[in-house]
Amino acid sequence: MTDSIMSKAATMEIPINSNGDTGTLPEDDSLEQDLQQVMVSGPNLNETSIVSGGYGGTAEGIIPTSSIKGPAVHYNAEFNKRIPVTGLGSNMHHSSSSSSMTAEELTRGVAVEKLETMKKWGLNTYKCTKQMISERFGRGSRTVDLELEAQIEVLRDTKRKYENVLRLARALTNHFYNMVQTQHALGDTFADLSQKSPELRDEFGYNAETQKLLCKNGETLLGAINFFVSSINTLVNKTMEDTLMTIKMYENARLEFDAYRSDLEELSLGPRDAVAMARIDAAQQQYQVHKEKYERLRSDVIIKLKFLEENKVKVMHKQLLLFHNAISAYFAGNQQQLEQTLKQFNIKLRPPGADKPSWLEEQ
Repeated sequence: MTDSIMSKAATMEIPINSNGDTGTLPEDDSLEQDLQQVMVSGPNLNETSIVSGGYGGTAEGIIPTSSIKGPAVHYNAEFNKRIPVTGLGSNMHHSSSSSSMTAEELTRGVAVEKLETMKKWGLNTYKCTKQMISERFGRGSRTVDLELEAQIEVLRDTKRKYENVLRLARALTNHFYNMVQTQHALGDTFADLSQKSPELRDEFGYNAETQKLLCKNGETLLGAINFFVSSINTLVNKTMEDTLMTIKMYENARLEFDAYRSDLEELSLGPRDAVAMARIDAAQQQYQVHKEKYERLRSDVIIKLKFLEENKVKVMHKQLLLFHNAISAYFAGNQQQLEQTLKQFNIKLRPPGADKPSWLEEQ
C-alpha cells in the first residue's frame, strides 16, 4: 500500500493556471486520507525505505534506512549554561531596575537637601532669637547706625502722617461726591417744578440753572481731588512701602549679622584645640557672609531713602499745587480757572455715564 501511494505521489501532475496559481486537484482528499492512514498504521522510522528512481521505479532501487548508520546525537545540558542568554526581558529588567534606582537616588537627594535646609533654618532661627532676647534684656550688643536709623524713623513717621492725609482726602471725596449728587437731584427737581408752576417758573428756573452749574463745577473738582488721592495713594502704599520692605530686610540682616558676630566672639574666648579651631573657622565664614549681606542691604536702604525723598518732594509739590488751585477756583466760582487747572495737570474727566455699562455690554 505504501509503494502504491509513493508511486502515485511521484507521478502526480500539478496543474498551473494562467496566473501561476495551483489549481484544485480532484485527488487531494483521497491523498490526504491515504497519508493519514500511513502515519497511523505505517512502519517505524527504522523500517521505512527511501525510494530512489524516477517515474514508475521498481523495488530494486529501495534502500532500507536501517542500514544507514551515523554518529549519535546527544543533548549536552551544559551548553546552555556556557552561552549567556540576553534578550528583551533582561534588558527591560535592567532598565527598570536602573530607573527605579535613579528615582530612589533623586528622592533621597531631595530629602537630604530639605533636611539640610531645615537644619540651617533652625540653627539660624535659634541664633537670631537668642540675639533678639539678649538685646531686649540689655545683655547683648547690637550694631547701630545712628544717622541711618534716624532717617528710617523719619520715614515711618512721614508715612503715618501721609496715611492720615490720604484718609481725610478720601473722606472729603466721598462727602463732596454726595453733595454733587444732591445738587444734581435738586437741579432736576427745580427744573421740573419750573415746568409745572407757571407762577414761579422764573424763580425755579434760575435755581435749576445755578444747581446744574454747581454740579458741573463739582464734577470738575472731583476729578482734581481723585487725581490727588490717587497720587498720594501711590506714594504711600507703593513707593514708601517698597522702601520699608527693604528696610525690614536690612533690619533682619543686621540681627543675623550681630547673632553670628556674637557667636564668633564667644568661640574666640574659648579653648584653642583642633575642634574649637574648626568651629571658629566655620563661624568666621558665616560671619563674613552675613557681614557682606548686611552691608549690601545697608547700601540699598541709603540709596532708596535718597531717591524716595527726591520723589516725594517732586510729587507733593505738584499735587499740593493742584489741590490748592482747584479748591480756590471752585469756591471762587471761577469755572474757567478750574478747567484751566485740570488742563495744566493733564487731568481728563470721564463723561457722566462712563462708569455705567453700555446697552451692548448689558446684553
